[in-house]
Amino acid sequence: MNKVYPDAKSALAGLLKDGMTIMSGGFGLCGIAETLSDAIRDSGVKDLTVISNNAGVDGIGLSRLLETRQIRKMISSYVGENKLFAQQYLAGELELEFCPQGTLAERIRAGGAGIPAFFTKTGVGTLVAEGKEVREFDGEKYLMERGLFADLAIVHAWKGDTAGNLVYRKTARNFNPMMATAAKVTVAEVEHLLPAGQIDPDHIHTPGIFVKRIVHVGTALKRIEQRTVRKREAAAAAGEEV
Repeated sequence: MNKVYPDAKSALAGLLKDGMTIMSGGFGLCGIAETLSDAIRDSGVKDLTVISNNAGVDGIGLSRLLETRQIRKMISSYVGENKLFAQQYLAGELELEFCPQGTLAERIRAGGAGIPAFFTKTGVGTLVAEGKEVREFDGEKYLMERGLFADLAIVHAWKGDTAGNLVYRKTARNFNPMMATAAKVTVAEVEHLLPAGQIDPDHIHTPGIFVKRIVHVGTALKRIEQRTVRKREAAAAAGEEV
């Protein structure tokens, strides 16, 4: 079975439809499937529910889908870096399901493991608990959260092979690995594509059985979400402007 496709458009062919649910991996701007999300934008599919830790920043990543009004609902834990997101939400144009970050990660992991729901203390007695079941275990209250499972997951890997085995780099491991298990179809974009068998099995984060399609995108642009600078000590001592 050939899993490798020549480009993102062909890798997504036949998978997209209006009203579907998509998981999009990454953390901030690290490990986001930017090439695949741009291809989703270009397809024109709409009324999407997108599960992602965040929505990128203005003009980058999932924010491009917000610009074209293709996202109807976001299930996220952090969206503070995106002004367009805030504008659409406050204007009632975008539905938002806020979820504590650890709970979001566990909901995705549970979905991939076939677990429909679980109980957690996080959110008990807060707005997060509204409309959800609360049970008592050993004298403590716990909130029931549902597992998450999507029609499509798009993930970004540092390295992969033609069998679909994936290796993520550093912070890109936060959400990509669990999302790869929690969808009907997972499509991966990889920076370095190797022949099957060339990755040490002990180094594989996502086994190829979870990945249906792959596109080789080359080395990704390493964007900086928030750039902060400080004066260099030597320059500051000399009174120089930096």
